[in-house]
Amino acid sequence: MLRRALLLVPAVVSAAATAAIAAPTPPTPYTPPPFARQCHFRHFGEGVAPPAAGYKDDPLCVDYAKRDITVDNGGAVRFAAAEPARFAIATKPCHYWQVDHWSVQVDRGFTAVVRWDGSYWWDRGRGIGGVLMSHFRIAGQPAGADQAAAAVATVSPTLAAYIRAYGRGANGSGGGSTFTLPGGDPTCQSR
Repeated sequence: MLRRALLLVPAVVSAAATAAIAAPTPPTPYTPPPFARQCHFRHFGEGVAPPAAGYKDDPLCVDYAKRDITVDNGGAVRFAAAEPARFAIATKPCHYWQVDHWSVQVDRGFTAVVRWDGSYWWDRGRGIGGVLMSHFRIAGQPAGADQAAAAVATVSPTLAAYIRAYGRGANGSGGGSTFTLPGGDPTCQSR
């Protein structure tokens, strides 16, 4: 179950990683989205899926609690069950920003294997996006992106690669990127 939960994590940033690789200009350091001031965040608790119909918000800004990805109490199962709805609502707006807070552990009684915070956004009208993974902790201790990647590499090499590419070090240095997405969507207005 822990392996399945860790394998789902890369899907959150896979589109961004693909775009960064295919981008005509090199990525730059992470910045918040240009529409950040217009955001009204919708907050979701552990394992809570957004409504299937989604929201008419544009920008759509969401904050997900993902601190209960555990095996002992079914938290990993609830996390996995909520992910399809999270992805579904993300595809609708032209301007999307997701902030989430991750914790993967075998049992609630044990210290988390790994924890981090994520920020993922795109502006389809401008054809830009950004990814940042930060505040890593391994077994309760602050860690840099390379340490966090090494901790999950045996379970998910793909996730480890994303952490190395988009992770911020424990001392706030480096990490994250803002990049150009292939093409822009002319039906989306820039903000």
